[in-house]
Amino acid sequence: MKSFILAGIFCFVASFCFSQSQRDMNIEADQNFRKADKELNLVYQKVLKEYATDKVFIKNLKNAQRLWVQLRDAEMLAKYPETNSNAYGSAHPMCWSMYLTELTQERITRLKIWANGFDEGDVCSGSVRTK
Repeated sequence: MKSFILAGIFCFVASFCFSQSQRDMNIEADQNFRKADKELNLVYQKVLKEYATDKVFIKNLKNAQRLWVQLRDAEMLAKYPETNSNAYGSAHPMCWSMYLTELTQERITRLKIWANGFDEGDVCSGSVRTK
């Protein structure tokens, strides 16, 4: 019984030591998005540099990136159509940033295909260069 009470007290105290306010969670989610956005821009710039001599590809990649940003923004508004964040509560900034991060990480994964290339022999690699 004594160990049960001690375990309960420990869990109660530990919850205060590791808890974050909603504001803290909102800030952390925003920082995670900014980190992902920075990585996206680095990967995008790497692809532009690697393929600089392929003018047609660069033109098409820039167009695709511009359209992806429009799609991302439209998807964000589809998920959270209310422009008034009070409609979703205090967690809205966190949720918004988390979804933005998810979409951004998906785009990073796609762009890394061009940045990293494919193994030799992939007949469907298209404009992606081989390693």
